[in-house]
Amino acid sequence: MKTKFEIEILLKTSPRVLEDKLTTPSGLSEWFAENVNAQNDIYEFWWSGSSEKAKLQVLKPGSKIRFKWLSDEDEESYFEMNFASDPMTNIVCLTVTDFAEEGDLDDSKLLWEQNINDLVRLLGAELT
Repeated sequence: MKTKFEIEILLKTSPRVLEDKLTTPSGLSEWFAENVNAQNDIYEFWWSGSSEKAKLQVLKPGSKIRFKWLSDEDEESYFEMNFASDPMTNIVCLTVTDFAEEGDLDDSKLLWEQNINDLVRLLGAELT
C-alpha cells in the first residue's frame, strides 16, 4: 500500500504560462522529464534513455491534470497537479499529489521538490 502525499507552493506567475508547462508534452519536457510524447490519452515520459508511460485520467483546463502510471499496480495511486490563481494578486497555488512506498516517501518528496524548483526557475516565478 502506498502513502499519499502533497506538496503545496505559492508562486507569483502567469496562470496561463504555468498551465502550459503542466499540461502539454512540450511544457512537461522543459522541467518534468527529458522528453514527453503523447498519443491520445497515453503520455510517454523519458529520463536517461528509458521511458515510463502514464494514462491521462483528468484534464480540467485552468485547474488540474492527473496521470496514472501504467506500470503501477496500485489501483488507488496517481499523480496530480492542481493549480488555482487569485486574479487580484497573480499568486498561484500549485499542489502536487502523488503516492510512494513507505520507504521511498522522502526520496519521492525530494524529487518533486527538485522538479518544482526547476519549474519555478523556468517560469521566472517568485515564491511567496
